[in-house]
Amino acid sequence: MRTKIVAGNWKMNKNLTESLSLISEVRSMVRDEIRHDVEVMLFPPFISLASANKLLEGANLKLGAQNCYHEKNGAFTGEVSLSMLESVGVSTVLVGHSERRSIFGETNEELAKKTRAVLNAGMTPIYCCGETLENREDNSYFKVIESQIEEGLFHLHEDQFKQIVIAYEPVWAIGTGVTASKEQAQEMHAHIRSFISNKYGEKIAADIRILYGGSVKPDNAKDLFSSPDIDGGLIGGAALKSRDFVEIVKASR
Repeated sequence: MRTKIVAGNWKMNKNLTESLSLISEVRSMVRDEIRHDVEVMLFPPFISLASANKLLEGANLKLGAQNCYHEKNGAFTGEVSLSMLESVGVSTVLVGHSERRSIFGETNEELAKKTRAVLNAGMTPIYCCGETLENREDNSYFKVIESQIEEGLFHLHEDQFKQIVIAYEPVWAIGTGVTASKEQAQEMHAHIRSFISNKYGEKIAADIRILYGGSVKPDNAKDLFSSPDIDGGLIGGAALKSRDFVEIVKASR
């Protein structure tokens, strides 16, 4: 049975003081909600990672980073390496979030390098994929997702691929208040699993965890998470409110 994941992506929100306050609230509230069948991850801004790591000592919460650079070190002003992230307790890294793709122009080729670098650093990449409203309306969404996965991940050896997590996030549902229906989300998750199976086989495809991201809230989380191929959520706006985030964690059980 696949262990569910509830991951809170704070994006460019919360200064250091606000971040530590939110982490403290979540840690206190979620203490009795985390069981062996769910992993809870927090992805605060870079400036909060070191302090967050200390605050999370002894807690059953994993610390993640929202981005990284694939090179080990060098003249890359403004970038953050995986060794830097490792030094502050990061175990998981988001790769290819839709905002990194659309705003910062990250390509599947670049994301392939990042994914391999994260794996080589002994961390878990959460590889994000998703289609725009235009893709959805012109019925190209399956092909778009296939391209993002094939070009970003299919260079990996089987042993490497087994270690990744995929997050499907329809761009038209991120921060818009519009959520893909349970049927739409399940359809895409099942398609992704089938596409992986064609490349790596049924066993690996069955074991890969695929998260849904796109306006997940306490009132729709349980319905979404009950789908057979949805293994939890990558949570945006609702992760900024401790009570909402913890309610979503509860919905994953």
